[in-house]
Amino acid sequence: MPPEDRFITLDVGNLDREHICCAFAGSKAAGGVAGKKTWIRGQLDDGFVFRKLDAKAKVFIEYTPAEKAWAPIDAPGYLAISCFWVSGKYKGHGYDRKLLESCEAEAENGVVVVSSAKKRPFMADKKFFEKFGYDVCDTAPPYFELLVKRINRDAPLPRFTSTAKSPACDDNGGVVVYFTPQCPYNEYYVNVAEAEVIGRHGLPFEARAITSREEAQNAPTAFPLHSVFYRGRLITQEFIYDDRVFDRVMGPVLNR
Repeated sequence: MPPEDRFITLDVGNLDREHICCAFAGSKAAGGVAGKKTWIRGQLDDGFVFRKLDAKAKVFIEYTPAEKAWAPIDAPGYLAISCFWVSGKYKGHGYDRKLLESCEAEAENGVVVVSSAKKRPFMADKKFFEKFGYDVCDTAPPYFELLVKRINRDAPLPRFTSTAKSPACDDNGGVVVYFTPQCPYNEYYVNVAEAEVIGRHGLPFEARAITSREEAQNAPTAFPLHSVFYRGRLITQEFIYDDRVFDRVMGPVLNR
């Protein structure tokens, strides 16, 4: 079997030598990759799975028992997908279907994933999941949707918790960013790029790292992996890493 048709599941034996797909080695991502691998090592005993194509490619899925997920969802007996990516020349080969099916095969009650009616950066594509029988079972402001595929039809429907339903933080007069170590881009893009861009526009900036599962499950956002608040209100899950994104995301908010 050629490597490109084989999947690898990370474990304590291969974690150090295998890449983690979405952020390959480089000066900007190096610190985040190391941090993500440390985070993965701490989650493996709790059922966390990172499965990827045996190639240097962005083709992978991450999931965990929902009770152990770093997200404010209530879905006992379900698996929760935290990241799922098939990019570039690897699209159209069925890798996305195979990865999703490998997750579903391990689920007791079903599988959940956070998405949005509109396709957004760094989020699961709702249209893809709908093709495989996923439906919206709950919503959270400003645009998050919880998708589910139920395997056990008697299991209760998953839902967002109350903190995700009422996304708000204290008003620092500017921007507050919540983030977890799940995304290797956070190390650089939050602490360097976003801090510099927000500061250049004269706004106060505060980065708040979520460092435990308990904090993530009680976060004031349905997407604790990365969420941007302005004057205490959740604005976006997108990285504001340059002036172009700032103008598009923050312009309408600042001009109200």
